Amino acid sequence: MMQSRRGAARRALLAGAVALAATTLSAGAPALAQGADFPTKPLRFVVPYPPGGPLDTMARMLAEKVRGSLGQPVIVENRAGAGGNIGADLVAKAPADGYTLVMGAVATHAINPWLFANLPYDPVKDFAPVTIVASVPNVLVVNKEFAEKNNIAKLADLIAYAKKNPGKLNYGSGGNGSAGHLSGELLKARAGIKVEHIPYQGAAPAQLALLAGQSDFMFDNLAASAPLIKDGKVKALAVTTAGRSSLLPEVPTVEESGVKGFDLGTWFGVFTTGGTPAPVVAKLNKAYADAMRQPDVKQRLLTMGSEAAPMTPEAFAAFVKNEMTKYQEIVKISGASLN
Repeated sequence: MMQSRRGAARRALLAGAVALAATTLSAGAPALAQGADFPTKPLRFVVPYPPGGPLDTMARMLAEKVRGSLGQPVIVENRAGAGGNIGADLVAKAPADGYTLVMGAVATHAINPWLFANLPYDPVKDFAPVTIVASVPNVLVVNKEFAEKNNIAKLADLIAYAKKNPGKLNYGSGGNGSAGHLSGELLKARAGIKVEHIPYQGAAPAQLALLAGQSDFMFDNLAASAPLIKDGKVKALAVTTAGRSSLLPEVPTVEESGVKGFDLGTWFGVFTTGGTPAPVVAKLNKAYADAMRQPDVKQRLLTMGSEAAPMTPEAFAAFVKNEMTKYQEIVKISGASLN
């Protein structure tokens, strides 16, 4: 009788284990199946900035490149506004199925969380990082006539001039909270100088103001400034990243120029909605990483001043978190805030 009861107990335990295993496999099946079948319809790729910029250009180039490997068209859509927040929020609130992507950037995922009092999305929880696409230095450029008149040939000369003439220098940027603004405020803090900030409605107007002599210097996107530098219309003093750029290898870094604790750059990459199954994210990562390795894409990235290599989703996620930590301090130093 005792053996019969023990046998029944064993059979019940075994049946329970089999049922649990079947339930577990059944629960995981949709995600695995989705990863295997994905995608079965066109994808939407949101660019949270206006058409024609570097993010838009690269998003469209990559959309064409990944079509073959994904087997579906990728439709690029510009949804600009609020410093990139509108487009990013659209993807944050999309279904977590990998069909909606965003070309996120340092602004949307590292600066805006500290700049905007009411950010409509969580830059970590609401997104699944796919891969970085580009990382581009900014460059400190000065008005040519101003530099020649005051014998400013390197960053140390500009800092010395600012210390002898506190408050007389000004720098332009694409607006409050922009990368150019934050770079300028970090330079003020790290070099101990007093200069005035002039915000413009975008980087292009700020660049025109520099050329016209309405501002003395600015931190500009390297790709945008490179033609002006090579034509001698502005003078480059330093790049903002930890290493020099292959686009302008003769231009030193800010750190090399004597200002320590200075490593800023403009980056952007592909994200999808948070909670997207890992197999889907992995398939997107492979498609975009393979596209970035194609010779014409690599060449386009080099002309932008970027030598970024594709990252795994995990590495890109860690990179974004580190950038958020870095910009928390920088935004605080700048005193910039937006509602």
